[in-house]
Amino acid sequence: MDKAMAEGGRARRVTMLDVAEAAGVSYQTVSRVINHHPSVKPETRARVLDLIQQLNYRPDRAARSLAAHRSWTLAVISCGIEFYGPMQMLINIEHSARVAGYDVLNANLGLHQEVSLHSALDRLFSWRVDGALLIASVAAQSAEHVIEQLSGAPLILIDTAYGSSAPSVIIDQHAGGVAAARHLVDLGHRDIALICGPDDWYGALTRREGWIAGLRDAGITPALIEAGDWTPASGYQAATRILDADVRCTGLLVGNDAMALGAISAMKARGLAVPGDVSVTGFDDMPESAYFDPPLTTVAQDFPELGRQGMAYLIDLIGDPEAANGQRLIPPRLVVRASTAACA
Repeated sequence: MDKAMAEGGRARRVTMLDVAEAAGVSYQTVSRVINHHPSVKPETRARVLDLIQQLNYRPDRAARSLAAHRSWTLAVISCGIEFYGPMQMLINIEHSARVAGYDVLNANLGLHQEVSLHSALDRLFSWRVDGALLIASVAAQSAEHVIEQLSGAPLILIDTAYGSSAPSVIIDQHAGGVAAARHLVDLGHRDIALICGPDDWYGALTRREGWIAGLRDAGITPALIEAGDWTPASGYQAATRILDADVRCTGLLVGNDAMALGAISAMKARGLAVPGDVSVTGFDDMPESAYFDPPLTTVAQDFPELGRQGMAYLIDLIGDPEAANGQRLIPPRLVVRASTAACA
């Protein structure tokens, strides 16, 4: 640590040689770690990365760019980040990129009309980014423009419906839907309604398909299918429509935790107990969902792992364009809490 101070007590910039000396390795080894070279032992890589953080070492970006013919800058292009899931994807991808030594430039397609999209992307890509990640949660035409414009460049799709052959990383939301449906079936529920998200969202469609598949395995058809826009208010309204339809419903599968919060409020407003009269599940496992009344049974998505795998895949592609090997799946996890119980 003393190396960070020059004579006279004036702080000086920590160098790669300082890191190498502290780690007991060569200058070349530190360079390989910074440039993600595969020939470094995992324990050595971990030690060097730890010292880089401790010493607050910041590589000279201009020198790195000249040496490696890279800008060390990535584009992260997103849709729908006003909602919890896409925002968590963005936060964790940015974190993983910075841990890997990259700067990040953002473009939110939700802020652009189609007419201004091309100019926004032109400005973004004028930085000569090394690669890009597209959080394609919404099946928007704007996402198609991005894929066309980036044709031939290293690109990883996140949370996408563009097919298993595309270089992509997704959380297996279909499997999460199946798990939630089977949970209610295992509790003895057979009269189960659905509150889905918007039809133009990849997650909404795959979660619904998972629910229906899980129910079909038990010989059950949904009692009713409603939809919302991911907000608590829309969950409240969709649950109210289900209650007004006067169909028997002892279980409710809801597309995200925010809509589940609204649905629970609607049940209580009609004098129904959760889970005594109706069991309710959500999706996402927002931090707040453990403190709903009652605490919400939900499907947890591993957003940090999504960020790590998305970045690792992109770095592989930047180093070797032939590294593309289709879609990588991250399993979700059912979190059982007090909003579900055995059917009375």
